[in-house]
Amino acid sequence: MVARILEKTVAGERISPEEGLALIKSHDLTGIGRAADAVTQRLHPEDYRTYNIDRNINYSNVCTAVCDFCAFYRRPGHEEGYVLPREELLKKVEETVALGGDQILMQGGLHPKFKLDWYEELLHDTKSAFPQVNIHGFSPPEVYHFTKVNNLPLRTVLQRLKEAGLGSLPGGGAEILVDRVRGDMTRGKVMTDDWLDVMRVWHELGGTSSATMMFGHIETLEERIEHLERLRQAQDETGGYTAYICWTFQPEHTDMADIAAAGAYEYLKTQAVSRLYLDNFVNIQSSWVTQGMKIGQLALLYGANDMGSLMIEENVVAEAGTVHFLTLQQIRDAISELGYAPRQRNVFYDLMDERHEQFAIDVNSQHSESLLPVVA
Repeated sequence: MVARILEKTVAGERISPEEGLALIKSHDLTGIGRAADAVTQRLHPEDYRTYNIDRNINYSNVCTAVCDFCAFYRRPGHEEGYVLPREELLKKVEETVALGGDQILMQGGLHPKFKLDWYEELLHDTKSAFPQVNIHGFSPPEVYHFTKVNNLPLRTVLQRLKEAGLGSLPGGGAEILVDRVRGDMTRGKVMTDDWLDVMRVWHELGGTSSATMMFGHIETLEERIEHLERLRQAQDETGGYTAYICWTFQPEHTDMADIAAAGAYEYLKTQAVSRLYLDNFVNIQSSWVTQGMKIGQLALLYGANDMGSLMIEENVVAEAGTVHFLTLQQIRDAISELGYAPRQRNVFYDLMDERHEQFAIDVNSQHSESLLPVVA
């Protein structure tokens, strides 16, 4: 049965939830990986694989939601809670540009006090100083929270953010898009339909976004497939998702620390099944940030066509005890070792101008020691 399903996917036929479940229950990692790579080759026959240069800037860690899986957030009033001063945030953007980056991923907690104009000013200040930088910001939980704090319709909130300079929406806060799972491990956070609705409305406004899945905790295999099915249906409707990224839950320092972390086998299988199931997603990103360089590289043979970001700064996964750093040269070498040309791209998966790409290579080479990725 599994062999027949894999033949369908390689031929470009859509598989059902039942067939997806059969794949993810299978132990044929080699066969599933080979099929995922064949699909990737069909979608990406080019001789290169991509990466980007950006920085995760967490403007605040203050959050009213309680997520058992999160080691990053701090409750309002906690002594370790922070809000980045605007000058410090802009300095981080400046450093990103100096390293050849063209984007920042800007996310924070669900702050109880900030009104929408605070976020509009944040966007305006950033774009005024760095108009060339795309702001990939505010995950669906944050946007949904904005609607509640401001008592405004979702479309109004997203339109105002877009006009203030928001360029694209990250797929954070998806975890598993099944209410049973979300309800059991989060309180005060957006549920499945509203997460998807944030993305739908954003796409209707002409925006693009990424989609994610964090797995390997309390979800069942059936619920992983349900997550993929909800994403596939949403992409059928809007076509606004540029990429999909999955990663394994990192349990250390969280309230779910008793759960054993999923390993490389489960990661590669789940990513490969995702590639086979999400037939309407063009791009799949590797997650070397949680898996390390070697498995991140191997992911390019299990359905991924992109190595993800240089990630000059990362805080959320690092708080959970997982810290993997790669230099730009290591990312490029990982791609080259598989026989592909490494190419820098932007958030929309357009290739960067070769002069810009060479500038990034040169400056990162010159500052490889002094400008290693940092955890703020």
